[in-house]
Amino acid sequence: MEKKKKTRFGRVLSNRMDKTVVVEVESRRQHSHYKKVVRHKTRFKAHDEGNTCGIGDLVRIVETRPLSREKRWRV
Repeated sequence: MEKKKKTRFGRVLSNRMDKTVVVEVESRRQHSHYKKVVRHKTRFKAHDEGNTCGIGDLVRIVETRPLSREKRWRV
């Protein structure tokens, strides 16, 4: 039985690196004490094989094996 891989949707912040993009994923969570919905942003480095992503693009990233010291996602 194959384990289901995590997927996230986010916007490309940077594409300056070769075959790598920085993706910011935004999630909404309820504050534990005040119960107000707050936005939480996380940045991931993702592998972009063809250097096709541009800044501001909406992309889906999928969890994968470690590709480098910080890259564990691919576009």
